[in-house]
Amino acid sequence: MIDLQGSELDEMIAAEKKQVATEYHAEAWADGISDGIETEILAETAITTAMTELVRRHGETEVLELLDALRRRVEYGEFRADRALQ
Repeated sequence: MIDLQGSELDEMIAAEKKQVATEYHAEAWADGISDGIETEILAETAITTAMTELVRRHGETEVLELLDALRRRVEYGEFRADRALQ
């Protein structure tokens, strides 16, 4: 029997939700591409939709902090398609 602490279980559930969300986004992205929508338009609308929802739920200050963290991740190359995963 697997004995998981509450926080470990919460982390597993969050990871599963992120995986499912990624699959939903990938499917929507592929549908958009197949309908002839350019990647730049898909990306901009995805970001705009996400930012609008995050500001609505968490406020501008918290979203600006998130954007700062994302900027650092971009600067470190985390989102480069050619980066090596270890």
